[in-house]
Amino acid sequence: MDAKLLDILRCPQNRTRLHLAEPELLARINRSIEANTAVNLAGERLRKRLDGGLIREAGDLLYPVIDHIPVMLPDEAIDLAPYQ
Repeated sequence: MDAKLLDILRCPQNRTRLHLAEPELLARINRSIEANTAVNLAGERLRKRLDGGLIREAGDLLYPVIDHIPVMLPDEAIDLAPYQ
């Protein structure tokens, strides 16, 4: 992801800074997606593998990057508690 874009993007819920998810975390989430157990905050099952993720400062939510596009909708965020 472009550093300039990452610098201006903020969490839509609390306006904190975001950082890129580590590959190991993305691998765990993608395994859950393949197992059909991963859900977003709206309770919907995730269907597409993540290309990346943006984690807010608190480290509790990840905004998925799908098809190289950040999905910054609050309901689409993923709770990270099950993956830590």
